[in-house]
Amino acid sequence: MAGLTNFFNPKSVAVIGASKSPGKIGNVIVKNIIASGYPGKIFPVNLKEREIEGLASYPSISSTPGPAELAIISIPAASVLDVAEECGKSGVKSLVVITAGFKETGKEGLRLERKLVEICRLHKMRMVGPNCVGLMDTHAPINASFAAGFPLKGEIAFISQSGAMLVAILDWSYSAGLGFSKFISLGNKADLTESHFIEDAANDPNTKVILCYIEDVEDGSFFLEVARRASREKPIIILKSGTSQAGARAASSHTGALAGSNLAYEAAFRQCGVIRAGSMPELFDLAVAFASQPAPGGERVAIITNSGGPGIIAADNVELRNLRMARFTKETAGQLRENLPAESNIYNPVDVLGDAKADRYRFAMEKVMADQGVDSAVVLLCAGGVTEPVETARAIIDMRKTHPEKPLIAAYMGGEQITEGARVLSEAQIPCFTFPEPAISSISGLVEYSRIKIMPAGEENLLYDNINPQKVRNIFNKVQMDKRLVLLGSEAAGVVAAYGIPAAATVLATQPEEAAELAGEMGYPVALKVASPRITHKTDVGGVKTGLESYEKVRTGFIEIMEKMQRYMPHVAIHGVEVQKMMPKGTELIIGMTKDVQFGPLIIFGLGGIYVNLIKDVSFRLANGLTVREIKKMLAETKAYTLLRGYRGEKPADIGAIIEVIGRFAKLVTDFPEITEVDINPVIAYNRGVSAVDVKITIS
Repeated sequence: MAGLTNFFNPKSVAVIGASKSPGKIGNVIVKNIIASGYPGKIFPVNLKEREIEGLASYPSISSTPGPAELAIISIPAASVLDVAEECGKSGVKSLVVITAGFKETGKEGLRLERKLVEICRLHKMRMVGPNCVGLMDTHAPINASFAAGFPLKGEIAFISQSGAMLVAILDWSYSAGLGFSKFISLGNKADLTESHFIEDAANDPNTKVILCYIEDVEDGSFFLEVARRASREKPIIILKSGTSQAGARAASSHTGALAGSNLAYEAAFRQCGVIRAGSMPELFDLAVAFASQPAPGGERVAIITNSGGPGIIAADNVELRNLRMARFTKETAGQLRENLPAESNIYNPVDVLGDAKADRYRFAMEKVMADQGVDSAVVLLCAGGVTEPVETARAIIDMRKTHPEKPLIAAYMGGEQITEGARVLSEAQIPCFTFPEPAISSISGLVEYSRIKIMPAGEENLLYDNINPQKVRNIFNKVQMDKRLVLLGSEAAGVVAAYGIPAAATVLATQPEEAAELAGEMGYPVALKVASPRITHKTDVGGVKTGLESYEKVRTGFIEIMEKMQRYMPHVAIHGVEVQKMMPKGTELIIGMTKDVQFGPLIIFGLGGIYVNLIKDVSFRLANGLTVREIKKMLAETKAYTLLRGYRGEKPADIGAIIEVIGRFAKLVTDFPEITEVDINPVIAYNRGVSAVDVKITIS
């Protein structure tokens, strides 16, 4: 992204709020820029000082001897707007606003922040922050931050919404020997967000892996667009905090009750190729693996160990992570049998026994890594009296050179005895963990990215004929004129039918005789349902009658429903009774949508009927960018899919029709952003075709 060049490779930098006082942020920033080896011009700006850290100081940004491409602002919040205005007039292209005291402090701070953004827009400046630590680039080099220290040079870009997290990781990285290409503290994300820096890192030749710690996404659509492109170039690994359901919006529909913001993030990351880390250790374990290991050709993992217990733990984790234990060829198994001790396990995991020295490990690795049925390998070493951690480490390094196409990861278990061997591996850029679980987790991340890389880069949007947006618009206009947000069942059925989704015939009647005549035209049997947007669960209040097969039963049923409503719910507005053609039995499914704040329509699919909230057999996808391939995966993630394919002799359901219905549904909720919630439960799937039976739609 050309617009961010001035942040990482500026020809000149101004530090506004620079200070001579050691320990003050303005002083630390100037020292950091100098200590990083930054090759450009540095302009400290301080109204009272003439010299700071050996550099000429200037009273204002407009008085510097030349334009500053980047300005770092560290002054009281009340003065930031005036200084930003002066920066804009002086030709500054990029701002890093360290200063706190903006939207994180409340209403007045938010007002200041919005004005700051307006100034940046007016002068076409881009801004990081406010309320941030700053940013660093080890290859430029530049340290435009007040963090203590400068990262080791490496190929990992770390983007953090938390400044404290960034500073802590920087300090930890020295002991871990982990190098970085860039550090970015996002702060309040008033202008530039995680998406902008992900895009920049994807185009950065010095970055191999993109790590993010985020608490939210500022612009969901832009994030999806950027991440879809960037993930094809480089792995994006994100730790997203705030995953609990405690803050989920209460909803009356099944979809709203099942969905939460965390599920929207899960769907977003899955659909755009982001790998989600579950913890800080996993985030950086994956970073270490991706920075040094190739993407494997498959999911088949081999384990070599000198102890049975850790080998079993590793094998268990292979299955837990949806990987596969590699199966060796007869030749490999035969060679292992002939050359390893008789007590050794020659099948996966390969147990070279507790007395194994480096030569035995080397032999086992040579045979296992050469096997065509092995895509990656994990070497486990438990400290013992005769183990040779350093020599074994060198054997592992040799195997990595011999088979550069296959990931090779180690786990050295023990204390001081294995320390030197672990260090040798780390220096050779071979991940070495303390226990088997993170080793397998790292392999899992590598395999996941292999799958992401082969995902089609761009699929056509879902296109369908036989849709009538104007009919939907007319229905919504009528509902809004009636000052309602919830559609009647007959209106909702009309909406989905307008988009080519088969729905059971549903008509509103206001008189008993009208209902009976409509039922006769429709064909028996029929169901009657009270028509009121205020009544969510109609069966619970006696508002539903089913299986009616004559004129008189329909007429009587209408009267009985209306009498019950007048007796038990006299203050609820009743629009009449809906007559619905009863559909034959089939597999009951649910298709629904709830509106996510960041990412828009979130679609749900799963087993429907009255037990949907109890069984919770559902999967989720975002409507944004939904493809047929993703819809198929969505179906396959549920237990309902087993029923649909034909279970215990039952004929399979029309899966093609279900896929088309979900696609048409995604098109509907995307075309009409005023739709906030939809529940189609049940959608009945047949051997040929489907039918939506009960449709609930809420609009804004």
